[in-house]
Amino acid sequence: MRANSDFKKLGQGRIIAAQFLKLPSGLQVLLCIRILREKAANYDFHSNFMKHELKAITILGCSLLLTGFCLLGLVENWFVAGQWLLQAALLWGLVVQYIWRRLALNRANAETPLYSNLGWGNRLTILRGLLIALTGGFLFQQQTNDVNVLLPAILYTLAAILDRLDGYVARRSQQVSLLGNELDITFDALGLVVAPLLAIGLGKLHWSYLMLSVAYYIYQWGLLRRQRRGLPVYALPPNPLRRTLAGFQMAFIAAVLWPLLSSSLTVIAGIAFMLPVLFGFVVDWLIVSGSFPAQILTTLDLLSWKFFQPVLRVLLVLVSFLAIRNSGQLWQADMSEWVFIFSAGLILFGFAGRLGAFALIMLLGWQYPDTGGHFFDYVLIFTASWILLLGTGRYSLWQWGDEWVARYDGA
Repeated sequence: MRANSDFKKLGQGRIIAAQFLKLPSGLQVLLCIRILREKAANYDFHSNFMKHELKAITILGCSLLLTGFCLLGLVENWFVAGQWLLQAALLWGLVVQYIWRRLALNRANAETPLYSNLGWGNRLTILRGLLIALTGGFLFQQQTNDVNVLLPAILYTLAAILDRLDGYVARRSQQVSLLGNELDITFDALGLVVAPLLAIGLGKLHWSYLMLSVAYYIYQWGLLRRQRRGLPVYALPPNPLRRTLAGFQMAFIAAVLWPLLSSSLTVIAGIAFMLPVLFGFVVDWLIVSGSFPAQILTTLDLLSWKFFQPVLRVLLVLVSFLAIRNSGQLWQADMSEWVFIFSAGLILFGFAGRLGAFALIMLLGWQYPDTGGHFFDYVLIFTASWILLLGTGRYSLWQWGDEWVARYDGA
């Protein structure tokens, strides 16, 4: 039935084209001009509507900023509130300006017309940008009280949740857009500058994590520089691992901001989480610059799945027992030991191994001594973190975690 309908539409299109060609050339030109004018008018209408919509969102964001300023002034002091307002307003202004300049991208692809409105997916993404701006208001402030510690954690955690939710809403509402994709990447990068700076101020991350924060901007600057110099920029093939790693970074930083995990662990885990992303940026750059062929991504993924990830599983189990033997403070309760054994078993057999790695990291976060650990403890943190990021690889019984993190919700 659908094929017959398509053939009918094709036949109707040919009839219309034939009738159009029979018209005098002057009428053809006038008809084309009229069609172009109608398209331009439709474009202007949709563009103006989206601009009005963005203005309304901007005003709502400013109202929220003023409300936060008043509340902080009453709870803390007006100097702290003023600093928060200045920083948050500056970031919110940059977010709005960035969106304003890219409203023309609110379409499914370059050939399709503009959507009539921003859509709920983009609205949630803009809300994520606002939450990151509100989080940035707490930068460079004394983080010695509960307000300056808990509020940034709450705000950035909400932003991290929306990072998963906005794409789902866009796909369910059938309004996936180029604008949403660009805003998603940009706000991910912005959040991974703002939140790590806060975490470093809290002593929860090592300053070297900022290499990841600036990696995206250095990468984009490098692409722009090559284009301006007339050098070729080769196409970068899609790789689901990029999205997975970015999502895990946001979730990790959100967890780090909460005063639940030991700073001794999060500092080491931050380095472990950072390294695969930096490696990915280096490989991507070598591809777009032509130093490596695009097929290198497939080769690296295959090598990781066949060898690196299974070796990580075995290494984690071996090292974990050595860590227990060499660090009497690491496990302080019988229940912790049982949770550890269960998590290590999940990882070893690749049965929801990512879940086991997550449980092991959380257990370490609560039990890890503030004085630091031994070499084996560091290896344990690195292996558990990389299994969480990459998966368990070959010879796994059930890779449920891999399916979930790679899934596009709502698709």
